[in-house]
Amino acid sequence: MLSSASSFRNYRGVLNWCVVMLVLSNARLFLENLLRYGILVDPIQVVSLFLKDPYSWPAACLVIGILGVCIDVHVLGSISEKVGLLIYIFNLTVILCFPMVVVLKLPSITPVGGAFTLGVYTILFLKLYSYKDVNRWCRVRTQVKARSLSRSLSCPSSPSASSCMQSHVSYPGNLSLRDMYYFVFAPTLCYELNFPRSESIRMGFLLRRLFEMVGNCTLLYSVKPVFILQEMDYSRMTERLLRLAVPNHLIWLIFFYCFFHSSMNFVAELLRFGDREFYRDWWNSETITYFWQNWNIPVHKWCLRHFYKPLLRRGAGKLLSQSAVFFASAFFHEYLVSVPLRMFRLWAFMGMMAQLPLAWFVAKFLRGNYGNAAVWLSLIIGQPIAVLMYVHDYYVTHCQDDPTITEAL
Repeated sequence: MLSSASSFRNYRGVLNWCVVMLVLSNARLFLENLLRYGILVDPIQVVSLFLKDPYSWPAACLVIGILGVCIDVHVLGSISEKVGLLIYIFNLTVILCFPMVVVLKLPSITPVGGAFTLGVYTILFLKLYSYKDVNRWCRVRTQVKARSLSRSLSCPSSPSASSCMQSHVSYPGNLSLRDMYYFVFAPTLCYELNFPRSESIRMGFLLRRLFEMVGNCTLLYSVKPVFILQEMDYSRMTERLLRLAVPNHLIWLIFFYCFFHSSMNFVAELLRFGDREFYRDWWNSETITYFWQNWNIPVHKWCLRHFYKPLLRRGAGKLLSQSAVFFASAFFHEYLVSVPLRMFRLWAFMGMMAQLPLAWFVAKFLRGNYGNAAVWLSLIIGQPIAVLMYVHDYYVTHCQDDPTITEAL
C-alpha cells in the first residue's frame, strides 16, 4: 500500500497521526514558554494594529459607508442605458478612488486598517460590476433567456433544487434593496438572480467555523518573524529571505484556511448560501495556471465571466486575454499593499506579472511532481521576496529614525 505503484489513496489515518504528533511535540514548547515568559499577547497591541487613536475610527467609518453606496444604486429610478452606464462608471471609480484618498490623507489609519478597508471596497467594486453586467444581460435578452440565466450553474439538481425553483425570481423582480444587500454580504463575487440556498442553518457547523476563525486569528497574530534590516547586502538578504520563508508561508496557509474555509463557510451558513466551492485542490497543482485557477474560486469565476470571456468575444486572443487578467490582478495586489503602506514600489505588481513567464516555463519544462514542487517553491520563496522588499522599504521610509522600532527589530 505504501508503494507509488499502488492504487491505494486513503491516507487519512496518517494525516491524523501527523496532527497528533504535531500537537504533542509542541505542547512542551508551549508550556515552557508559558512558564518562562507568561502570556505575551497584549489586547491593546492587537487593537493598535487597526486603530492609532481609540476615539477615531476612520477605517470603520469607511466600511460603514458601503451601505450608502448600495442604496445609491437603487434611488436613480428609470433612466436611459447610456446615462446609467455613465453613472455606474462614476460610481465604480469613486469606490476605488475615494477610500484610497482617505487612507493616504489620514495618518490615523494604520496599514492593517487601511488594507482591510481597501479590501472591502475592492470586493464591493467587483460585486457591483457583476451586478451591473448581469442585469444588463437580462435587459437585452428575452424573458425566457433571462430565466435560464438566473439559474446558477452551481445549483444542485437534487430534491432541494425544487425549493429553489419555488422562490424563483426573474428580472426585474430582483431589483430590490433586499436582493442587493444579500448579494453584497454573500460569499461570492458573481451575481445571480437566484442563488442556491441551503434548507437551514446548522448551529454546530457555525460554531466550529467561529472557533476556527478565533483560533486562526490568534495564530496569525502570534507568528511574527523578526529580523534586522539595517544592512542589505546580498548574503544578508539571502539569509533573511530563508529565515522569513517558513513563517511567512505558515502565515499564508493560516490566512487561506481562516478566510477561504472558516470565514466564508461561516458567512455562507449564516446566509444559507448553498454554493460552497470557495477553493479546489490547488495543493496538487502541477502548473502555475492550475494554481491560480483553483486557490481562489470566487475571483477566478469573476475574472472568467466578466473579464476573460468578454475579451475573447471581442476578438482578443487567449494569450492577450490571460495577460490582461494577470495585469488587472497585479494592479489590485499593488493597490491593496502600496496604498495602506503609503509607498509605491511596484513589488507586488511585478511579482504578479512575473507569474506569466513562470507559468510558461513550468508548463513547458516541468511536469508531474517537478511541476508541483515548482509551484510550492514559488509560494514558499516567491512571496517572502516581495514581503522582504516591502518591509525593508517601509523600515527605511517610516521606522529608521524611531529608536523604539529600531530596537525591536
